[in-house]
Amino acid sequence: MSRKKGKAPTQRQLRVGEELRHILAEIIGRGELHDPILAGKSITVAEVRPSPDMRHATVYVMPLGGGDDAKEIVGALNHAAHFLSHEIGRRITMKFTPLVHFELDPTFDEAQRIDRILRQPGVARDLANDGVDDGS
Repeated sequence: MSRKKGKAPTQRQLRVGEELRHILAEIIGRGELHDPILAGKSITVAEVRPSPDMRHATVYVMPLGGGDDAKEIVGALNHAAHFLSHEIGRRITMKFTPLVHFELDPTFDEAQRIDRILRQPGVARDLANDGVDDGS
């Protein structure tokens, strides 16, 4: 699913994005970031979108269970972006090591919004009657 309108990502972008996602999940999961805001937090790295020139990458993250401190966590990750880019450079062979930028993953909020819509009484009634022939 594309985050921005425009051209679809290339196979190379998808492959590099997935490799970056694994590396970042490992670094964050092992607690290699020594930031009190991130201490003891479980963070899901949902997706990594490298730019077409592979010099930048947007990392979509979400703290496990959401949380009120999600924006603080993203801020702490962006503060550690230089360190994380350096660590990526040590673990992957590329012409350029991408500079990472973190954002909250909007797909969780979007899924909750759709779920709320589907649970509305009028919509639920229409869905329940969808398979029933009304004789028209």
